Amino acid sequence: MSLLRKRCSLLFTIGFLLVTSLPTAFSQQQPEVWDLRRCVDYAVANNISVRQSDVQKRLAVLQYEQNKYSKYPNANFSTNTGLQFGRSIDPTTNQFTNQRLLFQGFQFSTDVTIYNWGRISNNITAARLEAEAAGSDVDKVRNDIALNVATAYLQALLSKVQIDISAVQVEQSKGQLTDTRKRVDAGTLPELNAVDLEAQLARDSATLIGAEATYEQNLLNLKALLNLDAALPFTIAVPPVDQIPVEPMAELMPEVVYALALQNQPAQKANETRKQSLEYAVKASKAALYPTIFGSGGLASNFASTNRKITGFNFLGYSDPNPAAGAVTVDGQLIFLQSPNVQITQANKGFGELWNGWGTQMNNNFRQNVVVGMSIPIFNGYQARTAYERSKLSVKNQELIIEQGNQTLKQDIYSAYTNAVSSMQRFNASQSSLNATQKAYDFARRRYDLGLLSTLELITSQNNLTRAKIDMANAQFDYVFRMKVLEFYRGQGIKL
Repeated sequence: MSLLRKRCSLLFTIGFLLVTSLPTAFSQQQPEVWDLRRCVDYAVANNISVRQSDVQKRLAVLQYEQNKYSKYPNANFSTNTGLQFGRSIDPTTNQFTNQRLLFQGFQFSTDVTIYNWGRISNNITAARLEAEAAGSDVDKVRNDIALNVATAYLQALLSKVQIDISAVQVEQSKGQLTDTRKRVDAGTLPELNAVDLEAQLARDSATLIGAEATYEQNLLNLKALLNLDAALPFTIAVPPVDQIPVEPMAELMPEVVYALALQNQPAQKANETRKQSLEYAVKASKAALYPTIFGSGGLASNFASTNRKITGFNFLGYSDPNPAAGAVTVDGQLIFLQSPNVQITQANKGFGELWNGWGTQMNNNFRQNVVVGMSIPIFNGYQARTAYERSKLSVKNQELIIEQGNQTLKQDIYSAYTNAVSSMQRFNASQSSLNATQKAYDFARRRYDLGLLSTLELITSQNNLTRAKIDMANAQFDYVFRMKVLEFYRGQGIKL
């Protein structure tokens, strides 16, 4: 008996030291208290999934902005300056030359679609609707994150309540042990009673330590959803669970909630909007099968200059008379023509001289054009027709996505309602069980005080009461959460 007492005393001491030291370790830094509203708002603003969906929305908006500008004319300006060597074509005379050539050109062109059977306008509308659908996707992710945060928050709340229940149990066991120890020392109770209570206190202390660890783990899970540093001191506010507002079950009937969810759930909005976008994309694809009337115009001019210049002339006389050069008759006398021999001297131009006559050439070479044309698709590898058929199939696929999404939503709502009803019944049953267990424990405690009940029977009654309290807390939090899920589908958001 002495050995058993020593072991239980050692176990009790270890448990007590752990319980008393654990809060001290976590209280070195005062944690900041967060309520559910702050957790949800922070998660929506900082969660990585939400930020990724927001990036996708901005990409869709950029695509829409780009499509809007497609209805305006295109305009391009280009210029070039360079040197040509060897045998090349003078761009101003279109003649071959063997001299080095400095050239420069300017071109401006524009084109506009005059009529294309609504292809551009339908593409713009499709892009606008796709951007709206992407916005609804962001709202859906935010709602999913809010629901996940609420789930994690309620789990942490439950574990925190279990800490309180376990702490009360430890205090009760301490009080019973103190009272029993006095009776043992007075000789009115056997030593075994005190040893049993010491073992019970050690078990209660271990339960409290486990509840503390579960709470910290639930806080870590909540931090991960919030994208918070795991080392940040953090705790949650504990609203009185019995004061959390819950809608009457009669107002959360599944058919009513489902009808409202079809209108307000962002996933359903995104699916419907995306279907409309694809329907306009079908119209745009069909327009590609028909001719397109377009207009274009342009302005251009160029300049060219060789690198050689004439510096003078030397007259070398006339060539010998040559019948092949021709002849003229003067006073009845036939005289053969003679050609003058002139030697031309040249030199290289300086850099500034290369640009002489730039303005004159640009003015003389200035040209314009205006074109109205029609592009008629005859055969292009069946690409336009295939794109049209593919766009129609995309609409059919989106209709199936909508049908599947609505079926899933309806199933989720009816499951949530069934779970809510079940949890409400379980909550009511746990209340009755707790009341009965509390009465049984009160009777057991009185009988123990009178010496009519053994310590083991008292411990059993106390453990039953602890389990009933934990079951009651579980059932109550589960009931509140199930009701909040129905309120969420109804469009009321997540609130405690």
